[in-house]
Amino acid sequence: MRRRRVIIAGLALPGIARAQGQPWPQRPVRFLVPFAPGGPVEVPARFIGEHLSPRIGQPVIVEARPGAGGAIGIQAVAQANDPHLLLVTTSAVAVLPALMREPGFDPLADFVPISMISDAPMILLSKLDGPVKDLPDLLAKARAKPGSISYGSSGAGSTTHLGGALLCAKAGIEMLHVPYRGAAQAVNALYAGDTDLMVTGMGEAFPHLRDGRLRAICVTGAKRTPVLPEVPAAAERVPGYAITIWYAMLGPRATPPEVVRRIAEVIAPMRNGSALATRMEASGMEVMLDGPAPLAERLAREVPQWKQVAAQMNIRLD
Repeated sequence: MRRRRVIIAGLALPGIARAQGQPWPQRPVRFLVPFAPGGPVEVPARFIGEHLSPRIGQPVIVEARPGAGGAIGIQAVAQANDPHLLLVTTSAVAVLPALMREPGFDPLADFVPISMISDAPMILLSKLDGPVKDLPDLLAKARAKPGSISYGSSGAGSTTHLGGALLCAKAGIEMLHVPYRGAAQAVNALYAGDTDLMVTGMGEAFPHLRDGRLRAICVTGAKRTPVLPEVPAAAERVPGYAITIWYAMLGPRATPPEVVRRIAEVIAPMRNGSALATRMEASGMEVMLDGPAPLAERLAREVPQWKQVAAQMNIRLD
């Protein structure tokens, strides 16, 4: 198992929160990212660590611990139950309990929300000369001949897989899901004509849209995105459909409320005008950093939602 650590040195400053009767942090803080080194979620983890470290007076170590779609790293934070080990993850934390019989963690019981980091819709793509021209065309063809339209994703149980599955569930249609080992393989299959559609993140889609080789069918958020205002949201034709890829920071259940408040307050100014905001907004992501309440609401809504969708669509990873 590969791991990578990025150590960000800090300077001692006053005003540090207290945890369990002692100043927090008493030692270096670790951000555990439960995916492969160099992945997209590592970017905000690194930026936030660089911002947080001098303000809490301790180094921040960004550590990648991949495996089982993120479950191994998420479980490690839950089991350590140490407020010096924080989780920086994607919406996988809400999805995996729906797909695995024993994920090794409960997102609602084992963690305390610190803040959403970012939120972005995904996008449904087709080839310019492919069989699907737009969203009404997709819905009509899928209803006329169930299973005749295929869509690729970056893997079974991935958010891109679930984006297509949820569309099927909400629209009352049936599409054939074809999982690949990553977005690059999925887009190659789309170009080759092995699949009719592909669900992917905005950042992965932009190069192919800019050079005019692929067509955007719809975005998966509840509304259109400012970076592609001409592309309809699926919800315009499929009421109640919305799925986004979000990043968030959580602490294990032992994290004291004052530590949560302190971290949320320190990182909130990064929402506007920071290098993090510039980097993520260029990829179509909205930077949130709005504290624990919106993240708590998102988890409370999505954890049961994905259990329902997984049961309805018979999606399992084990």
